Amino acid sequence: MKSHAYEAHLRWTGSDQGAAVDYKTYSREYQADIPGKPRLIGSSDPAFRGDPAVHNPEDLLLIALSGCHMLTYLALCVRNGITVHTYEDHATGTMAERDGNLRFVEVTLRPDCVVSGDVELARRLHEQSHAHCFIANSVNFPVRNEPRVTLRGEARYSASADKA
Repeated sequence: MKSHAYEAHLRWTGSDQGAAVDYKTYSREYQADIPGKPRLIGSSDPAFRGDPAVHNPEDLLLIALSGCHMLTYLALCVRNGITVHTYEDHATGTMAERDGNLRFVEVTLRPDCVVSGDVELARRLHEQSHAHCFIANSVNFPVRNEPRVTLRGEARYSASADKA
């Protein structure tokens, strides 16, 4: 069985401002280092007394899901003779209390792409991308996809027109 290993070092840098004694006052700042990559500075979400100017774990989970789908989609398109000219995603996630714990209950990806080639195949490849995305396969909540694929040169229309 093929496997891949990953490594990260996380350090709570908030301790430089004092020990965690009172929930209301300790710093939530941390840094994450991955060998050979830029340092990531993070905190908790502002709803949990974190710094709104830096990434939080919830942001990073959303980015991981969106990025994995995109990279899988691009690979499938190339392998199937589809040229992708642009790709954007507006991903959203919802956390709610379930079984006494706060957790993600859903994420929706909204990839918007411009392609050349078989546009129907390009649309279907989003389904395959979802099925093969190892990040989406690793979470215990639904990851929905609402892709929009436009053939290069066709007029683009707003998302609200999609629902009409």
